[in-house]
Amino acid sequence: MTEITRALVDDVDAVRVEVISDQNSVVLRLHVANNDIGKVIGKQGRTARSLRTILGAASMKLQHRFSLDIVEADQDALS
Repeated sequence: MTEITRALVDDVDAVRVEVISDQNSVVLRLHVANNDIGKVIGKQGRTARSLRTILGAASMKLQHRFSLDIVEADQDALS
């Protein structure tokens, strides 16, 4: 997920993935710079939907549920 996102954004150093797991699922929180959030989401959410599709395929193969949250850098202080 990190490598795919770094290929999309300008500020590659701001990209990081936080993993939050429990028994049934894993949430991947993708942190990107404020000016790159649009690039990760894409027009009408198409890029984000594609990232979630890839994650869905991995979920089926690994038989474990994954989900993706995209977080702006400003929200890091709020979390």
